[in-house]
Amino acid sequence: MHRPSPLDRASERLTRGLASNTSRRSLLSRLGLALAAAPAFPLLPIDRKAHAQTPSQPSEEVLDEFMKNAQTEDDTQCNYWRYCAIDGSLCTCCGGTSSQCPPGTQPSLTSWVGTCRNPDDGRSYLIAYRDCCGTSGCGRCGCDNTIEATPAYRPHGNNEIIWCFGTDSMQYHCSTGALVGVAG
Repeated sequence: MHRPSPLDRASERLTRGLASNTSRRSLLSRLGLALAAAPAFPLLPIDRKAHAQTPSQPSEEVLDEFMKNAQTEDDTQCNYWRYCAIDGSLCTCCGGTSSQCPPGTQPSLTSWVGTCRNPDDGRSYLIAYRDCCGTSGCGRCGCDNTIEATPAYRPHGNNEIIWCFGTDSMQYHCSTGALVGVAG
């Protein structure tokens, strides 16, 4: 006669105990709840501060040409740190600011984005570039920084598109670079 192993006896005891204290409906409902809730676990918030690293200065080898020359003082220059992915006339030279359109123009409802490094604090920030539309082109302070530009099949980062969608006129005037927040 075959004698059951200790593992077989333990699993039989566990199974019989579960079967005597749980109905099939209860077991199926708990199993269904677990299966339905399982995909949501990755969405739960996680405290990542303990593992976060402080921003460090990238080595000179990692810095591209724009980052090496970026400055934080004069937003009418193409090497202003927020303009790493801007293309067009700077609104700061056309009666607006680095984040607001000049009077008489409308900001586009859509924008392209870039991630620019501030040389003062060494952190990277998400920048939303928005075209100002409605009057003829300003034509001053033309910049074409393509550090963060992406191909046309990834339009959210393509700075070659006229982004005047949703405005009264598709006539381009100038471009802004508004700070959205810290990247990453």
